[in-house]
Amino acid sequence: MTDAKALLPGFEERLADVKGVRLRYFVAGAGDPLLLVHGLGGAATNWTLLAPGLARRHRVLIPDLPGHGGSSPLPAVPNMSVFADRIALLAEREQAVPAAVVGHSLGGVVALRMALRYPVHVTRLILAAAAGISSTTRRAEYALRMVGLVQPGKLISPWRRYVARSPRLRELAFGSWSVSDAAAFSPRAAAGFLAGPPLHTDTASAIGALVRDDPREDLGELECPCLILWGARDPQLPLSDAFDYARRLRSPLRAMADCGHLVIGESPEACLDAIEGFLSA
Repeated sequence: MTDAKALLPGFEERLADVKGVRLRYFVAGAGDPLLLVHGLGGAATNWTLLAPGLARRHRVLIPDLPGHGGSSPLPAVPNMSVFADRIALLAEREQAVPAAVVGHSLGGVVALRMALRYPVHVTRLILAAAAGISSTTRRAEYALRMVGLVQPGKLISPWRRYVARSPRLRELAFGSWSVSDAAAFSPRAAAGFLAGPPLHTDTASAIGALVRDDPREDLGELECPCLILWGARDPQLPLSDAFDYARRLRSPLRAMADCGHLVIGESPEACLDAIEGFLSA
């Protein structure tokens, strides 16, 4: 059994050629469509603790972004919209639109671009620790490009099963730069975040597009209701970014106590409660 099948039980793994890119994605559940978009250096398995709960009430579609996980890279990445286009076309192919969309980190910018470019496709938008504000600063650009060069996920990947099971190794792998308490971080959640990097083919292009994409000027055009989810102790994207998004979008903000940047894995129950409450309101 592959990491993905073990981490997303009940989900069917599929492949589709979409506008020059072969996308791997996972589908489960029935009901109103819900699209989950992972972050930079991640994969569909990042949603391992959250997706099964969401699939109880929704038809959940989880893609690996181009260049990530089991998806092939894009031929060119001039901006973040090229990611949004592929995901929108995939959702169309799966007859999973209109849909609510949850985007984590870089996936938040992809989700925003999808909602702006395809407003009839996106009914509601949930931004979980979304990039797009602090990620466009010069300091963030240097840090992200260094991560793209070193590719720590690939360095760790041969020992990912040991890392997931060991509190000390989780501290080394996730430390204070991504989670609030690495020792308390679920081994299954850790495995979900470590499963994608061995398969990545091009995350550097996503980094280049991300640091150039500041969506704030376009947020006034967004038509759908939004919810902001954030880790109160996010070391990568500060809570001030969450307040900025909430103010500009006139949206509610839910900050998760004792959570860092990987809020969807650190506090899945609270995220599930917030998302379901927002979608049923």
